[in-house]
Amino acid sequence: MILTAVLRGIPPMTGSRVVALGHYQPAKVLTNEDLAGMVETSDEWILSRVGIRTRHIAGPEEPVDELAHQAAAKALANAGLSPDDIDLVLVATSTAIDRSPNTAARVAAKLGMAGAPAVMDLNVVCSGFTHALATADHAIRAGSATRALVIGADKMAEITDWTDRTTCVLTGDGAGAAIVEASAEPAIGPVLWGSVPEMGHAVRIEGTPPVFAQEGQSVYRWTTSRLPALARKTCEKAGITPEELAGVVLHQANLRIIEPLAAKIGAVNAVVARDVVDSGNTSAASIPMALSKLVERGEIPSGAPVLLFGFGGNLSYAGQVIRCP
Repeated sequence: MILTAVLRGIPPMTGSRVVALGHYQPAKVLTNEDLAGMVETSDEWILSRVGIRTRHIAGPEEPVDELAHQAAAKALANAGLSPDDIDLVLVATSTAIDRSPNTAARVAAKLGMAGAPAVMDLNVVCSGFTHALATADHAIRAGSATRALVIGADKMAEITDWTDRTTCVLTGDGAGAAIVEASAEPAIGPVLWGSVPEMGHAVRIEGTPPVFAQEGQSVYRWTTSRLPALARKTCEKAGITPEELAGVVLHQANLRIIEPLAAKIGAVNAVVARDVVDSGNTSAASIPMALSKLVERGEIPSGAPVLLFGFGGNLSYAGQVIRCP
């Protein structure tokens, strides 16, 4: 026998929306010229291969939970909310060193949350934020949460081999956060997510201590050949065409991946996030951080449709269309 939500006293399923964003980056900036003094490389070589000029690097006094905390505090301030207004904290990260307390619990403690929020970490590497955003949307729709704090945060510098010029030119540190709450009209579209398990070896964070490594050509070929169709399918699930998009925020992996991908998706009228140029590859932080900056600069109007699409480690991917806060 199927019992309705009304009979059981459960709130009816509703939609959710992103109401505010925030981001944080450490003060220290590492330039291509700095890297040229560390490994055999040059500004020209880095720009021609990955399109990155600078990246921010956190010091030992800034663990990943502190990066997440700073971004979360800004998102809460931008939403005009207090920490106790949150009943679910989700942190997407693959660079937390400690297992318990997890990063979400540490962020909740630093924010002084007294409302007994659920606290969970998600490790889906570069697509972690879009997985976490979908998880928050599902929890709110099911009535398990009313307002969620969703964070993508990574301290990639801590797992980078600074003698390997193929990877050390890519990575940076930072965090981005979103406040997600229930809404009568859904403003977060259905997620399209999945993985290619047989290619999980293409992006790795392994060993003790853990070190980031990847098979760059394999990742490039897969993303440029397979992801455009997946991104268009994400738009289809949301009931819009790529031409209707006002913004496209892809995982900020490499400018030489982002630009051809955006063109193949067909989002001819969209602002395309290119934060990788100034921030490098910040893994799970890259999408919320890039989106937060676009919103802060007023480059995408409130209510306009934006495609978010993460991809990378595992090889996992997840994307959705949201309405810009």
